[in-house]
Amino acid sequence: MDLSKIERGVELILKGLDCDLKDRNFTDTPERVARFYGEMFGAKEREWAVFPEEYNDFILLKHHTLHSLCPHHLLVVEFDVSLAYVPNGNVLGLSKLARIFDEANTKPVLQEKLTKDVVERLSEVCKGVQGVASLVIGQHDCTKVRGIKSQGKFVTYRLEGLFKEDKSLEDRFFRLCGI
Repeated sequence: MDLSKIERGVELILKGLDCDLKDRNFTDTPERVARFYGEMFGAKEREWAVFPEEYNDFILLKHHTLHSLCPHHLLVVEFDVSLAYVPNGNVLGLSKLARIFDEANTKPVLQEKLTKDVVERLSEVCKGVQGVASLVIGQHDCTKVRGIKSQGKFVTYRLEGLFKEDKSLEDRFFRLCGI
């Protein structure tokens, strides 16, 4: 990520909005915005703690909050994300479930892509999982402040393996997630 390019881009936006870059309210804005993007989309942890453990039910992270930007308008999206998997002899360190979402959040992202990518990544990291389920509920500023001005939330999900094959497991996942 090139923060200097982000700074120059923010300067252009502010100039395009006829903002005085010498005004004390704007003098540090390009740098602040670049730092913010660095925090939001910066380097993510790549090491995965996987432990041998026989566990015969699913493991669920529910209602983790993640912020990103929509790729169409570069406005904030707040995601309420849930991720579950049925292990097959190996379990992932619990905090790593949230890290899978962080790893998928390295640039502005479509909600549908995020939903799909975390399922694929969990399957890669924790080889041999019997099933994976991802639920993403997004509140998009691009729909709140422009166009339709909807305060609604958008839901996407993806089910693989046992979550797709076993209706009772699917139902339990959605019930535990509050859907």
